[in-house]
Amino acid sequence: MDIGKEILAIKKELPENITLVAVSKTKPNEDIMAAYNVGHKIFGENKVQDLVTKYETLPKDIEWHFIGHPQSNKVKYIAPFISLIHGVDSLKLLKVINKEAAKNSRTVNCLLQFHIATEATKFGLSINEAREILKSEAFQNLKNIDIVGVMGMATFTEDKNQIRNEFGTLKNIFNLLKNEYFSASKKFVEISMGMSNDYGLAVEEGSTMVRVGSKIFGARNY
Repeated sequence: MDIGKEILAIKKELPENITLVAVSKTKPNEDIMAAYNVGHKIFGENKVQDLVTKYETLPKDIEWHFIGHPQSNKVKYIAPFISLIHGVDSLKLLKVINKEAAKNSRTVNCLLQFHIATEATKFGLSINEAREILKSEAFQNLKNIDIVGVMGMATFTEDKNQIRNEFGTLKNIFNLLKNEYFSASKKFVEISMGMSNDYGLAVEEGSTMVRVGSKIFGARNY
C-alpha cells in the first residue's frame, strides 16, 4: 500500500474546508512518516501510551488528536501537547482535562461525543445530557478547555439511508448547541464524523472533520 499516494488521493477528493485526521493507531512510525513526507500533519491515536511514545519520537510539528475515550487517570500524559480530544462524554472527564490543561498553562480543545448509532457498544451523550453539562455552574467554571464542536460515529451498516440519518442527527445536535450555548463562540465549528467506509456521506451531511485510518494505512495491526 502506498500511504503517501492514498492520502493525497483522499485529500484531493475532500472539499478544502474539511480536515482530514489520519488515524494512525496501531501503525508504526514509518507509516506515519510516509504520510508526513507528502505534507500531512494531523494524526489520530486512541491509546495514551502509544500516543505519548509517538509524540516523543516523531516531528514536533505534528498535530495530535486523541480519538475515543481517554481514561481520566491518563489525561495528564497527553495534556501537555494534545491538539484536540474527540471523545468527551461527561462533566467528570471535562473537569479532569481542565485540571491537567491548567497545570500545563494550556487550553485544550474538546469535542462532545454523541451517541447517534443504533449499536449499544458505541458510547456518547444524548442532547439532554449535553444540556445538563453545558448549563451547569461547574462547566461555566472550566477555564482551560474549549468545546469546539461535536463528534459521533454512525452504525456500521450497508444501509446508506440509516448512516445519512445518523449523520444528519449529529448535524442537528451541532446546530441546536450552537444556537443555545455557543452562538457567541468563534471556536464552536467542528462536526467530526465520517470514517474510512462512510466519510463521503458524512461530508455530504455537513462534516467538517473526517477520521480515516484503514483507507490510508491498510488494515489495523493487532
